[in-house]
Amino acid sequence: MKLFFREQFALIFFYILQLVVITVIYWLDGYHHLKISLYAAFLSGCLLGGYLFFRYITNRSFYQRLEEPLTSMEGFTSIVQKSPLAESLQQLLKSQFRHYKTDLHNYKYKLEGHIQFINQWVHQMKTPLSVIHLIVQDEDDPRFHAIGDELDRLKKGLDMVLYTARLDTFERDFYVETLDLQTVVRSVTSSQKRLFIRKKVFPLIQMDGDLSVASDEKWLSFVITQVMTNAIRYTVEENRKIYFKGFTRGINTVLEIRDEGVGIPPSDLPRVFDPYFTGENGRNFQESTGMGLHLVKQICEKLGHHLEIESIINQGTTVRIVF
Repeated sequence: MKLFFREQFALIFFYILQLVVITVIYWLDGYHHLKISLYAAFLSGCLLGGYLFFRYITNRSFYQRLEEPLTSMEGFTSIVQKSPLAESLQQLLKSQFRHYKTDLHNYKYKLEGHIQFINQWVHQMKTPLSVIHLIVQDEDDPRFHAIGDELDRLKKGLDMVLYTARLDTFERDFYVETLDLQTVVRSVTSSQKRLFIRKKVFPLIQMDGDLSVASDEKWLSFVITQVMTNAIRYTVEENRKIYFKGFTRGINTVLEIRDEGVGIPPSDLPRVFDPYFTGENGRNFQESTGMGLHLVKQICEKLGHHLEIESIINQGTTVRIVF
C-alpha cells in the first residue's frame, strides 16, 4: 500500500494543482458559485479515487511482491499478474532468471572441471614424490636428508591444495564413523615423525580412558595434522613437547593440542581463522600461509565439531577440538 501511494503521489499532486488552477481561472472570469465548484471538485476527486482503487486492485499482488523480500529465486514465478505492466515485468524477471541459471550452470560446470583437474594433478605429483622418497630414504648423506625434508614440505603443500579444492564438494567426500581418538592421534603423530625429529620436538599423548568420537577419519586426520604442524613450526626451542590430551567435558569429548612455542599476540588471536591472515608471526616465520587454521575451522564446522584456541606470548598455544 505504501509503495502504491508513493508511486501515485506525483499524479495526485498534479491533479490537485490542476484542479486549483482551473478553479482560480473560472473565479477570475467572474464565475463565483463556490458550491458548484466544490461539487465539481468532489465528483472529480471521486473519479480519481475510483481510478486509483482500480489500479491498486489490479496490481495489488504486484506491489505486495515488491514490498516483501523473496525467500527463494523461484518465489516470483508463482504470482498471477493481471495488469500489462505487471505481466511485462514478470516476463522480464523470468527471462533474466533463465539467463542467471544458465550462467550459474556454466560457472558450476567450469568450477567442477577445475576441481577435477586439481585433484588429478595433485595425485599425479604425489607419485614422483613417493618415488624420490623411496630413493633417498636409505641414504646416510645429509644432503639426502635435506631432500627428504623438502619432500615432506611438498607433500604437505599438495595435501593442502587437495583438501582446499575438495572443501566445496565436502558432502560427497566424507564418511562419519566411530573412531578411537587415541588411535587417530597416534597415527597422525607417527606419520609426521620426520618433522618431530628435524625440529627436535616430541609428542606426548595423554588420554583419559578409551575415548571414541564420531567423525571422518581422513578429514579429522588432516585437521589434527594442520594444528600439529603449526604447533611444531612455532616451537623454536629444542627439546620441547607437543601435548595431545583427550578428555571428556560434560557430554562432549575434547582433544586438546598444546605447544610450548612463541604464542600468538592477543591482537592477532581473533583473526587467526581468517583466510590468508598470517599476523605478526607470519612476518617472522616465512612458511606461514594463513590458510592452515582457516581450513581447520571450515572442516570442523562441516563435521559439526567446535574449535577453541587460547594463547600466551612466549608460553604457547592451546587448540581444542570439541566433538
